[in-house]
Amino acid sequence: MTADVQEILARLIGFPSVVGTPNAAIVSYVRDYLQSFGASVHILPGPEGDRSNLFASFGPVERPGLILSGHMDVVPAEGQTWSSDPFTLRAERNRLYGRGTSDMKGFLAAAMSLVPEIAAMRLDRPLHFAFSYDEEAGCRGVPHMIAAIPALCALPSGSIVGEPSGMAPILSHKGKAAMRISIRGTAGHSSRPDLGRNAIHALAGVLSEAVRQSERLEQAEQNMLFAPPYSTLQAGIVSGGMALNVIPEHARLDIEVRAVPGIEPSALLQPVLAAARALQARGFEVTTETISDYPGMALPAGSPLAALVGDASGVTAVPAVSYGTEAGLFERAGIPAIICGPGDIARAHKADEFILMSELEDCRRMLLNVAASLQG
Repeated sequence: MTADVQEILARLIGFPSVVGTPNAAIVSYVRDYLQSFGASVHILPGPEGDRSNLFASFGPVERPGLILSGHMDVVPAEGQTWSSDPFTLRAERNRLYGRGTSDMKGFLAAAMSLVPEIAAMRLDRPLHFAFSYDEEAGCRGVPHMIAAIPALCALPSGSIVGEPSGMAPILSHKGKAAMRISIRGTAGHSSRPDLGRNAIHALAGVLSEAVRQSERLEQAEQNMLFAPPYSTLQAGIVSGGMALNVIPEHARLDIEVRAVPGIEPSALLQPVLAAARALQARGFEVTTETISDYPGMALPAGSPLAALVGDASGVTAVPAVSYGTEAGLFERAGIPAIICGPGDIARAHKADEFILMSELEDCRRMLLNVAASLQG
């Protein structure tokens, strides 16, 4: 364990880069640090205008290289009981506590701590740092960065996404699409329902279709690598109405699907969206909003990237997990992707989130092996 990685992690944790909020401060810190060692750094503002992705490179960018991918945002700490300030790194024995230590500023710190060694290498192929925003809102930032990559470098030959995996390479995961359906009817007194349009009653039919689609998916295509081995759909939030004696004018349904690789997640929502749009013929106003949409990822166990990361980490690969990451978006763009990072996903999003100092050192060793493979 070196002092550098802990110091860098402390700086990163000190930025309260909560998902959906401006992130100029943490982006500026990472940019200045990488540039001080000679990296070519590009700040890529998103359409929101107040947050950006960062893409940096060491080595000859005209050749295919490797990407180290991670997100700078974290989930909020409000409403949780922490033993100390979640945005001040606290060391206790082998543990480092703070919001984002496992998910996933630990990976960012490990990668950044190796920059002096990487900068001194004679790289035959480049190593890229791709740090994104708003991953916790459904990978909203990284698509803009991926779209910019062809103008910044040759198409990379692989991407290592450093989500917490206990340093086990993860070869596949499900994709996800989430949608918000809002229905507007006509308010009125509950004694005269004939004079209004009850948005909750209308939503009930849409919700019933969501349940039917969920049941259909259980009998559809199976992939035994996953638990459960099929695509899933669930309704997560149902809301509407203001008082019992008022015909509800508004109702809302938030639904998500998680699709096995090879199936476009948003396609599985179409029966539910069709049921919602059919309400327009009955005088209801229907609006839909995409909350998140990213594909699954499936990397062949015998691929060069799987072999490289497996050898570099020294940990047995995990065939599949049911959660999702930006890895599927890299794969869709023609860049093979794998998940491998320090920490444990079971610690993420909880009070007193932590990472082990030994896990950071394991990640440093893995990344140093990866960087060494790019030398001539």
